[in-house]
Amino acid sequence: MSKLLDLRKQLDNKEISSVELTKGYLKTISEKNDKLNAFITVTEELALKGAEEADRRIAEGETAPLLGIPLAIKDNICIKNERTTCASKILENFKPTYNATVIEKLNMDGAVYLGKTNMDEFAMGGSSQTTYFNKPVNPYGKNCVPGGSSGGSAIAVAADMCPAALGSDTGGSVRQPAAFCGVTGMKPTYGTVSRYGLVAFASSLDQIGPIAESAEDCGLILNAISGKDAHDQTSRNVKIDFNGLVGQDIKGLKIGIPKEFFGEGIDEEVKDAVMKAVDFYRNAGCEIIEVSMPTLKYAVSAYYLLACAEASSNLARFDGVRYGFRADGAETYEELIRMTRSQGFGEEVKRRILLGTYALSSGYYDAYYKKALAVRQQFKREYNEIFEKCDVMLTPTAPTVAYKINENVDDPVKMYLADICTVTANIGGVPAINTTCGFNKDGMPIGLSLTAKQFDDARAIQFADFFEKNFKK
Repeated sequence: MSKLLDLRKQLDNKEISSVELTKGYLKTISEKNDKLNAFITVTEELALKGAEEADRRIAEGETAPLLGIPLAIKDNICIKNERTTCASKILENFKPTYNATVIEKLNMDGAVYLGKTNMDEFAMGGSSQTTYFNKPVNPYGKNCVPGGSSGGSAIAVAADMCPAALGSDTGGSVRQPAAFCGVTGMKPTYGTVSRYGLVAFASSLDQIGPIAESAEDCGLILNAISGKDAHDQTSRNVKIDFNGLVGQDIKGLKIGIPKEFFGEGIDEEVKDAVMKAVDFYRNAGCEIIEVSMPTLKYAVSAYYLLACAEASSNLARFDGVRYGFRADGAETYEELIRMTRSQGFGEEVKRRILLGTYALSSGYYDAYYKKALAVRQQFKREYNEIFEKCDVMLTPTAPTVAYKINENVDDPVKMYLADICTVTANIGGVPAINTTCGFNKDGMPIGLSLTAKQFDDARAIQFADFFEKNFKK
Protein backbone atom coordinates (compact mmCIF):
# COMPACT_ATOMS: atom_id res chain seq x y z
CA MET A 1 0.00 0.00 0.00
CA SER A 2 2.89 2.39 0.60
CA LYS A 3 4.21 3.69 -2.71
CA LEU A 4 7.01 5.62 -1.00
CA LEU A 5 8.25 2.61 1.00
CA ASP A 6 8.23 0.52 -2.18
CA LEU A 7 10.28 3.15 -4.03
CA ARG A 8 12.62 3.46 -1.03
CA LYS A 9 13.29 -0.29 -1.19
CA GLN A 10 13.93 -0.19 -4.95
CA LEU A 11 16.35 2.72 -4.62
CA ASP A 12 18.25 1.24 -1.68
CA ASN A 13 18.53 -2.14 -3.44
CA LYS A 14 19.81 -0.41 -6.62
CA GLU A 15 16.89 -1.85 -8.61
CA ILE A 16 16.36 1.64 -10.01
CA SER A 17 18.27 4.90 -9.77
CA SER A 18 16.75 8.21 -8.74
CA VAL A 19 17.67 9.61 -12.17
CA GLU A 20 15.78 6.79 -13.91
CA LEU A 21 12.82 7.24 -11.58
CA THR A 22 12.78 10.99 -12.08
CA LYS A 23 13.04 10.71 -15.87
CA GLY A 24 10.09 8.30 -15.81
CA TYR A 25 7.90 10.78 -13.97
CA LEU A 26 9.07 13.68 -16.16
CA LYS A 27 8.06 11.61 -19.21
CA THR A 28 4.60 11.00 -17.73
CA ILE A 29 4.23 14.71 -17.00
CA SER A 30 5.17 15.59 -20.59
CA GLU A 31 2.57 13.11 -21.89
CA LYS A 32 -0.32 14.13 -19.62
CA ASN A 33 0.12 17.73 -18.54
CA ASP A 34 -1.20 19.33 -21.75
CA LYS A 35 -4.55 17.69 -21.04
CA LEU A 36 -4.69 17.80 -17.23
CA ASN A 37 -2.82 21.07 -16.51
CA ALA A 38 -1.57 19.77 -13.18
CA PHE A 39 1.73 21.68 -13.37
CA ILE A 40 2.28 25.38 -13.91
CA THR A 41 6.07 24.94 -14.02
CA VAL A 42 8.04 21.73 -14.63
CA THR A 43 11.49 22.04 -13.02
CA GLU A 44 13.26 19.42 -15.13
CA GLU A 45 16.77 20.79 -14.64
CA LEU A 46 16.34 21.06 -10.88
CA ALA A 47 14.82 17.58 -10.74
CA LEU A 48 17.63 15.85 -12.63
CA LYS A 49 20.28 17.70 -10.63
CA GLY A 50 18.59 16.61 -7.40
CA ALA A 51 18.29 13.02 -8.62
CA GLU A 52 21.98 12.87 -9.50
CA GLU A 53 22.89 14.14 -6.03
CA ALA A 54 20.52 11.58 -4.45
CA ASP A 55 22.15 8.75 -6.42
CA ARG A 56 25.55 9.89 -5.19
CA ARG A 57 24.36 9.84 -1.57
CA ILE A 58 22.78 6.41 -2.01
CA ALA A 59 25.99 5.06 -3.58
CA GLU A 60 27.87 6.21 -0.47
CA GLY A 61 25.55 4.14 1.70
CA GLU A 62 23.29 6.94 2.91
CA THR A 63 19.57 6.41 3.31
CA ALA A 64 16.61 8.55 4.33
CA PRO A 65 12.86 8.04 3.85
CA LEU A 66 12.60 10.49 0.92
CA LEU A 67 16.13 10.32 -0.49
CA GLY A 68 15.84 10.27 -4.28
CA ILE A 69 12.03 10.35 -4.23
CA PRO A 70 10.47 12.76 -6.78
CA LEU A 71 7.76 15.07 -5.38
CA ALA A 72 5.51 17.82 -6.74
CA ILE A 73 5.15 21.11 -4.85
CA LYS A 74 2.12 23.40 -4.80
CA ASP A 75 2.91 26.71 -6.46
CA ASN A 76 2.48 28.79 -3.30
CA ILE A 77 5.47 27.12 -1.56
CA CYS A 78 8.78 28.86 -2.25
CA ILE A 79 11.68 27.04 -3.91
CA LYS A 80 14.73 29.27 -4.28
CA ASN A 81 15.19 30.65 -7.80
CA GLU A 82 12.21 28.67 -9.15
CA ARG A 83 9.07 30.40 -10.37
CA THR A 84 6.43 30.64 -7.61
CA THR A 85 3.26 32.19 -9.05
CA CYS A 86 0.43 31.33 -6.64
CA ALA A 87 -1.46 30.87 -9.95
CA SER A 88 -1.77 34.66 -10.18
CA LYS A 89 -0.88 37.22 -12.83
CA ILE A 90 0.57 39.43 -10.11
CA LEU A 91 3.30 36.83 -9.39
CA GLU A 92 3.55 35.35 -12.88
CA ASN A 93 7.33 35.76 -13.07
CA PHE A 94 8.27 35.87 -9.37
CA LYS A 95 11.28 33.81 -8.28
CA PRO A 96 11.94 33.74 -4.51
CA THR A 97 15.44 34.18 -3.13
CA TYR A 98 14.98 31.60 -0.38
CA ASN A 99 13.49 28.17 0.30
CA ALA A 100 10.42 27.49 2.41
CA THR A 101 11.29 25.62 5.61
CA VAL A 102 9.54 22.50 4.31
CA ILE A 103 11.81 22.59 1.25
CA GLU A 104 14.90 22.95 3.46
CA LYS A 105 13.76 19.91 5.44
CA LEU A 106 13.09 17.92 2.27
CA ASN A 107 16.53 18.94 0.98
CA MET A 108 18.08 17.38 4.07
CA ASP A 109 16.25 14.14 3.24
CA GLY A 110 17.32 14.39 -0.42
CA ALA A 111 13.91 14.71 -2.08
CA VAL A 112 13.66 15.61 -5.78
CA TYR A 113 11.34 18.35 -7.10
CA LEU A 114 9.50 17.70 -10.35
CA GLY A 115 7.70 21.04 -10.54
CA LYS A 116 5.16 23.49 -9.15
CA THR A 117 1.50 22.48 -9.31
CA ASN A 118 -1.59 24.39 -10.40
CA MET A 119 -4.02 25.80 -7.85
CA ASP A 120 -6.71 28.38 -7.18
CA GLU A 121 -5.21 31.88 -7.27
CA PHE A 122 -3.59 32.55 -3.88
CA ALA A 123 -5.36 29.36 -2.71
CA MET A 124 -8.71 31.13 -2.87
CA GLY A 125 -11.24 28.67 -4.25
CA GLY A 126 -12.48 25.11 -4.03
CA SER A 127 -12.12 23.98 -7.64
CA SER A 128 -8.72 25.24 -8.92
CA GLN A 129 -10.67 27.15 -11.59
CA THR A 130 -9.62 30.60 -10.33
CA THR A 131 -6.08 30.00 -11.60
CA TYR A 132 -4.63 32.60 -13.97
CA PHE A 133 -3.17 29.74 -16.04
CA ASN A 134 -4.83 26.84 -17.88
CA LYS A 135 -7.59 25.30 -15.79
CA PRO A 136 -6.72 21.88 -14.35
CA VAL A 137 -8.93 18.87 -15.09
CA ASN A 138 -9.88 15.92 -12.88
CA PRO A 139 -8.02 12.80 -14.09
CA TYR A 140 -11.21 10.76 -13.64
CA GLY A 141 -12.46 12.72 -16.65
CA LYS A 142 -16.02 13.64 -17.50
CA ASN A 143 -14.94 17.30 -17.72
CA CYS A 144 -14.94 17.69 -13.93
CA VAL A 145 -12.95 19.94 -11.59
CA PRO A 146 -10.16 18.41 -9.49
CA GLY A 147 -11.16 20.36 -6.38
CA GLY A 148 -9.12 23.08 -4.78
CA SER A 149 -7.17 24.89 -3.95
CA SER A 150 -4.46 22.16 -4.18
CA GLY A 151 -6.02 20.69 -7.31
CA GLY A 152 -2.80 20.36 -9.28
CA SER A 153 -1.11 18.37 -6.53
CA ALA A 154 -4.08 16.00 -6.27
CA ILE A 155 -4.16 15.51 -10.06
CA ALA A 156 -0.42 14.84 -10.17
CA VAL A 157 -0.69 12.02 -7.61
CA ALA A 158 -3.90 10.55 -9.04
CA ALA A 159 -2.52 10.56 -12.60
CA ASP A 160 0.81 9.00 -11.51
CA MET A 161 2.75 12.12 -12.49
CA CYS A 162 4.46 11.89 -9.09
CA PRO A 163 4.28 9.50 -6.12
CA ALA A 164 3.35 12.28 -3.67
CA ALA A 165 3.00 16.06 -3.45
CA LEU A 166 2.75 18.97 -1.05
CA GLY A 167 -0.32 21.17 -0.85
CA SER A 168 -1.65 23.76 1.55
CA ASP A 169 -4.93 23.59 3.47
CA THR A 170 -6.75 26.72 4.66
CA GLY A 171 -10.30 25.38 4.73
CA GLY A 172 -10.00 21.94 3.13
CA SER A 173 -7.63 22.71 0.26
CA VAL A 174 -5.66 19.46 0.64
CA ARG A 175 -8.48 17.14 1.70
CA GLN A 176 -11.23 18.18 -0.74
CA PRO A 177 -9.14 17.85 -3.95
CA ALA A 178 -7.78 14.57 -2.58
CA ALA A 179 -11.41 13.42 -2.23
CA PHE A 180 -12.37 14.61 -5.73
CA CYS A 181 -9.33 12.87 -7.29
CA GLY A 182 -9.46 9.62 -5.32
CA VAL A 183 -6.20 9.97 -3.34
CA THR A 184 -5.24 10.56 0.30
CA GLY A 185 -4.56 14.02 1.71
CA MET A 186 -3.92 15.28 5.22
CA LYS A 187 -4.06 18.58 7.07
CA PRO A 188 -1.91 18.15 10.19
CA THR A 189 -2.49 19.92 13.50
CA TYR A 190 -1.92 23.67 13.16
CA GLY A 191 1.65 24.44 14.16
CA THR A 192 3.19 21.03 13.47
CA VAL A 193 4.56 22.20 10.10
CA SER A 194 6.25 25.57 9.56
CA ARG A 195 4.47 28.05 7.30
CA TYR A 196 7.67 29.97 6.54
CA GLY A 197 7.93 30.23 2.76
CA LEU A 198 4.26 29.44 2.21
CA VAL A 199 2.71 32.49 0.56
CA ALA A 200 0.09 33.48 3.11
CA PHE A 201 -3.66 33.43 2.53
CA ALA A 202 -5.05 33.26 6.11
CA SER A 203 -2.21 32.84 8.57
CA SER A 204 -4.21 31.41 11.47
CA LEU A 205 -5.77 28.76 9.22
CA ASP A 206 -3.09 27.86 6.63
CA GLN A 207 -1.20 24.60 7.03
CA ILE A 208 1.03 22.69 4.61
CA GLY A 209 0.04 19.06 4.15
CA PRO A 210 0.82 16.05 1.93
CA ILE A 211 -1.18 14.37 -0.82
CA ALA A 212 -0.20 10.78 -1.60
CA GLU A 213 -1.55 7.37 -2.49
CA SER A 214 -1.92 6.24 1.13
CA ALA A 215 -2.18 7.47 4.70
CA GLU A 216 1.13 5.82 5.52
CA ASP A 217 2.84 7.83 2.76
CA CYS A 218 1.31 11.03 4.16
CA GLY A 219 2.80 10.12 7.54
CA LEU A 220 6.25 9.56 6.02
CA ILE A 221 6.21 13.04 4.47
CA LEU A 222 4.93 14.70 7.63
CA ASN A 223 7.70 13.05 9.64
CA ALA A 224 10.16 14.75 7.29
CA ILE A 225 8.66 18.26 7.22
CA SER A 226 7.27 18.78 10.74
CA GLY A 227 8.92 20.45 13.71
CA LYS A 228 9.65 23.78 15.40
CA ASP A 229 11.03 26.54 13.18
CA ALA A 230 12.61 29.78 14.38
CA HIS A 231 11.19 31.52 11.30
CA ASP A 232 7.59 30.68 12.29
CA GLN A 233 6.51 31.55 15.83
CA THR A 234 3.26 29.61 15.40
CA SER A 235 5.18 26.37 14.85
CA ARG A 236 5.26 24.02 17.83
CA ASN A 237 8.04 21.93 19.34
CA VAL A 238 5.92 18.79 19.49
CA LYS A 239 7.48 15.44 18.69
CA ILE A 240 5.03 13.31 16.70
CA ASP A 241 5.75 10.04 14.96
CA PHE A 242 2.95 10.37 12.44
CA ASN A 243 3.12 6.66 11.57
CA GLY A 244 3.61 5.56 15.17
CA LEU A 245 0.23 3.81 15.33
CA VAL A 246 0.20 2.35 11.80
CA GLY A 247 -0.58 -1.37 11.92
CA GLN A 248 -2.04 -1.32 15.43
CA ASP A 249 -5.51 -2.77 15.93
CA ILE A 250 -8.40 -0.33 16.19
CA LYS A 251 -10.69 -2.73 18.06
CA GLY A 252 -12.35 -1.05 21.02
CA LEU A 253 -11.58 2.49 19.84
CA LYS A 254 -14.42 5.00 19.57
CA ILE A 255 -15.64 6.86 16.49
CA GLY A 256 -17.90 9.90 16.74
CA ILE A 257 -20.50 10.48 14.04
CA PRO A 258 -21.77 14.10 14.14
CA LYS A 259 -25.37 14.07 12.95
CA GLU A 260 -25.15 17.60 11.53
CA PHE A 261 -22.71 16.44 8.81
CA PHE A 262 -25.26 14.03 7.34
CA GLY A 263 -28.22 16.37 6.91
CA GLU A 264 -29.48 18.60 4.14
CA GLY A 265 -27.08 19.24 1.26
CA ILE A 266 -25.21 15.94 1.47
CA ASP A 267 -25.55 13.87 -1.71
CA GLU A 268 -27.25 10.52 -1.07
CA GLU A 269 -24.53 8.50 -2.80
CA VAL A 270 -21.91 10.26 -0.68
CA LYS A 271 -23.89 9.61 2.49
CA ASP A 272 -24.39 5.93 1.61
CA ALA A 273 -20.68 5.39 0.88
CA VAL A 274 -19.62 7.06 4.13
CA MET A 275 -22.16 5.05 6.15
CA LYS A 276 -20.76 1.85 4.61
CA ALA A 277 -17.41 2.93 5.98
CA VAL A 278 -19.04 3.41 9.39
CA ASP A 279 -20.37 -0.17 9.17
CA PHE A 280 -16.88 -1.36 8.25
CA TYR A 281 -15.40 0.21 11.38
CA ARG A 282 -18.24 -1.17 13.51
CA ASN A 283 -17.57 -4.67 12.19
CA ALA A 284 -13.86 -4.16 12.92
CA GLY A 285 -14.73 -3.74 16.61
CA CYS A 286 -14.98 0.04 16.94
CA GLU A 287 -17.65 1.63 19.08
CA ILE A 288 -19.78 4.06 17.08
CA ILE A 289 -21.07 7.05 19.04
CA GLU A 290 -23.45 9.74 17.81
CA VAL A 291 -22.07 13.17 18.66
CA SER A 292 -23.15 16.70 17.89
CA MET A 293 -21.60 19.87 16.54
CA PRO A 294 -24.49 22.33 16.70
CA THR A 295 -22.32 25.29 15.66
CA LEU A 296 -21.77 23.72 12.22
CA LYS A 297 -24.49 25.93 10.73
CA TYR A 298 -22.23 28.94 11.36
CA ALA A 299 -19.04 27.28 10.09
CA VAL A 300 -18.92 28.64 6.54
CA SER A 301 -19.87 32.18 7.60
CA ALA A 302 -17.27 32.25 10.40
CA TYR A 303 -14.59 30.72 8.19
CA TYR A 304 -15.00 33.19 5.35
CA LEU A 305 -15.05 36.18 7.70
CA LEU A 306 -11.84 35.02 9.39
CA ALA A 307 -10.08 33.92 6.20
CA CYS A 308 -11.01 37.00 4.16
CA ALA A 309 -10.08 39.37 6.97
CA GLU A 310 -6.61 37.83 7.18
CA ALA A 311 -6.31 37.74 3.38
CA SER A 312 -7.07 41.45 3.11
CA SER A 313 -4.10 42.09 5.40
CA ASN A 314 -1.72 39.52 3.90
CA LEU A 315 -2.28 40.56 0.30
CA ALA A 316 -1.64 44.22 1.06
CA ARG A 317 2.05 43.52 0.37
CA PHE A 318 1.33 43.22 -3.37
CA ASP A 319 1.57 46.88 -4.37
CA GLY A 320 3.53 46.84 -7.63
CA VAL A 321 6.62 48.28 -5.95
CA ARG A 322 8.62 45.59 -4.20
CA TYR A 323 8.05 42.55 -6.43
CA GLY A 324 5.63 41.02 -8.88
CA PHE A 325 3.51 42.59 -11.62
CA ARG A 326 3.47 46.40 -11.96
CA ALA A 327 0.81 48.20 -14.00
CA ASP A 328 1.93 50.73 -16.61
CA GLY A 329 0.73 54.30 -16.87
CA ALA A 330 0.27 55.23 -13.22
CA GLU A 331 1.15 58.81 -12.30
CA THR A 332 0.89 58.58 -8.50
CA TYR A 333 1.69 55.93 -5.88
CA GLU A 334 -1.99 55.51 -5.04
CA GLU A 335 -2.84 55.08 -8.71
CA LEU A 336 -0.03 52.54 -9.11
CA ILE A 337 -1.40 50.39 -6.30
CA ARG A 338 -4.97 50.61 -7.57
CA MET A 339 -4.06 49.76 -11.17
CA THR A 340 -1.65 46.98 -10.20
CA ARG A 341 -4.16 45.23 -7.97
CA SER A 342 -7.04 45.76 -10.39
CA GLN A 343 -5.08 44.21 -13.26
CA GLY A 344 -3.04 41.68 -11.28
CA PHE A 345 -5.64 40.01 -9.07
CA GLY A 346 -8.45 37.79 -10.34
CA GLU A 347 -12.12 38.27 -9.50
CA GLU A 348 -12.24 35.79 -6.61
CA VAL A 349 -9.19 37.32 -4.91
CA LYS A 350 -10.69 40.80 -5.25
CA ARG A 351 -13.99 39.55 -3.82
CA ARG A 352 -12.30 38.13 -0.73
CA ILE A 353 -10.12 41.17 -0.15
CA LEU A 354 -13.19 43.41 -0.28
CA LEU A 355 -15.15 41.14 2.06
CA GLY A 356 -12.26 40.98 4.52
CA THR A 357 -11.64 44.73 4.45
CA TYR A 358 -15.35 45.35 5.05
CA ALA A 359 -15.41 42.96 8.03
CA LEU A 360 -12.44 44.73 9.61
CA SER A 361 -13.63 48.27 8.94
CA SER A 362 -14.76 50.70 11.61
CA GLY A 363 -18.36 50.03 12.63
CA TYR A 364 -18.39 46.46 11.35
CA TYR A 365 -15.51 44.85 13.27
CA ASP A 366 -17.63 44.01 16.31
CA ALA A 367 -20.62 42.94 14.24
CA TYR A 368 -18.73 40.51 12.03
CA TYR A 369 -15.08 39.73 12.73
CA LYS A 370 -15.36 39.70 16.53
CA LYS A 371 -18.39 37.39 16.35
CA ALA A 372 -16.48 35.06 14.02
CA LEU A 373 -13.71 34.88 16.62
CA ALA A 374 -16.30 33.92 19.25
CA VAL A 375 -17.67 31.19 16.97
CA ARG A 376 -14.11 29.88 16.55
CA GLN A 377 -13.80 29.43 20.31
CA GLN A 378 -17.13 27.61 20.36
CA PHE A 379 -15.88 25.18 17.69
CA LYS A 380 -12.82 24.45 19.81
CA ARG A 381 -15.06 23.73 22.81
CA GLU A 382 -17.25 21.40 20.76
CA TYR A 383 -14.23 19.52 19.42
CA ASN A 384 -12.93 19.13 22.99
CA GLU A 385 -16.28 17.70 24.08
CA ILE A 386 -16.34 15.26 21.16
CA PHE A 387 -12.79 14.03 21.77
CA GLU A 388 -13.50 13.46 25.45
CA LYS A 389 -15.83 10.70 24.23
CA CYS A 390 -14.18 9.59 20.99
CA ASP A 391 -10.79 8.81 19.46
CA VAL A 392 -11.73 10.18 16.02
CA MET A 393 -14.65 11.89 14.31
CA LEU A 394 -15.87 10.53 10.95
CA THR A 395 -17.63 12.64 8.31
CA PRO A 396 -17.86 13.06 4.54
CA THR A 397 -14.96 15.13 3.17
CA ALA A 398 -17.25 16.98 0.76
CA PRO A 399 -21.04 17.03 0.36
CA THR A 400 -20.77 15.97 -3.31
CA VAL A 401 -18.35 14.37 -5.74
CA ALA A 402 -16.43 16.49 -8.24
CA TYR A 403 -18.74 18.66 -10.32
CA LYS A 404 -18.46 19.89 -13.90
CA ILE A 405 -15.96 22.57 -14.88
CA ASN A 406 -17.65 26.03 -14.87
CA GLU A 407 -20.71 24.59 -13.09
CA ASN A 408 -20.50 26.83 -10.00
CA VAL A 409 -18.30 29.59 -11.36
CA ASP A 410 -21.06 32.23 -11.24
CA ASP A 411 -22.43 31.18 -7.84
CA PRO A 412 -19.84 31.94 -5.13
CA VAL A 413 -22.33 31.22 -2.33
CA LYS A 414 -22.85 27.67 -3.59
CA MET A 415 -19.07 27.30 -3.96
CA TYR A 416 -18.48 28.51 -0.40
CA LEU A 417 -21.15 26.21 1.07
CA ALA A 418 -19.30 23.24 -0.47
CA ASP A 419 -16.63 23.79 2.22
CA ILE A 420 -19.05 22.92 5.04
CA CYS A 421 -17.44 19.55 5.82
CA THR A 422 -13.81 20.70 5.92
CA VAL A 423 -13.53 24.22 7.36
CA THR A 424 -14.16 23.26 10.99
CA ALA A 425 -10.84 21.39 11.23
CA ASN A 426 -8.98 24.57 10.23
CA ILE A 427 -11.05 26.75 12.55
CA GLY A 428 -10.33 24.35 15.41
CA GLY A 429 -6.69 23.70 14.47
CA VAL A 430 -7.17 19.92 14.59
CA PRO A 431 -5.74 17.26 12.23
CA ALA A 432 -7.92 15.68 9.54
CA ILE A 433 -7.25 13.20 6.76
CA ASN A 434 -9.19 12.24 3.63
CA THR A 435 -9.23 8.77 2.14
CA THR A 436 -11.39 7.28 -0.61
CA CYS A 437 -14.38 5.23 0.57
CA GLY A 438 -16.08 4.47 -2.74
CA PHE A 439 -17.32 5.78 -6.07
CA ASN A 440 -20.67 7.07 -7.29
CA LYS A 441 -22.64 5.62 -10.19
CA ASP A 442 -20.57 7.68 -12.65
CA GLY A 443 -17.29 6.37 -11.27
CA MET A 444 -16.29 9.55 -9.44
CA PRO A 445 -14.43 9.13 -6.11
CA ILE A 446 -16.10 9.75 -2.75
CA GLY A 447 -14.04 11.02 0.17
CA LEU A 448 -14.18 10.04 3.84
CA SER A 449 -12.73 12.36 6.50
CA LEU A 450 -11.23 11.30 9.83
CA THR A 451 -10.54 14.04 12.38
CA ALA A 452 -8.62 13.68 15.64
CA LYS A 453 -7.82 15.94 18.59
CA GLN A 454 -4.91 18.38 18.46
CA PHE A 455 -1.49 16.67 18.10
CA ASP A 456 -3.13 13.24 17.84
CA ASP A 457 -2.35 13.17 14.11
CA ALA A 458 -1.04 9.60 14.38
CA ARG A 459 -4.51 8.43 15.45
CA ALA A 460 -6.15 9.86 12.33
CA ILE A 461 -3.49 8.20 10.16
CA GLN A 462 -3.96 4.90 12.01
CA PHE A 463 -7.69 4.83 11.24
CA ALA A 464 -7.20 5.87 7.60
CA ASP A 465 -4.41 3.33 7.11
CA PHE A 466 -6.53 0.53 8.59
CA PHE A 467 -9.39 1.45 6.26
CA GLU A 468 -7.18 1.60 3.16
CA LYS A 469 -5.62 -1.79 3.86
CA ASN A 470 -8.81 -3.66 4.78
CA PHE A 471 -11.88 -2.07 3.19
CA LYS A 472 -13.11 -3.57 -0.06
CA LYS A 473 -14.37 -0.71 -2.27
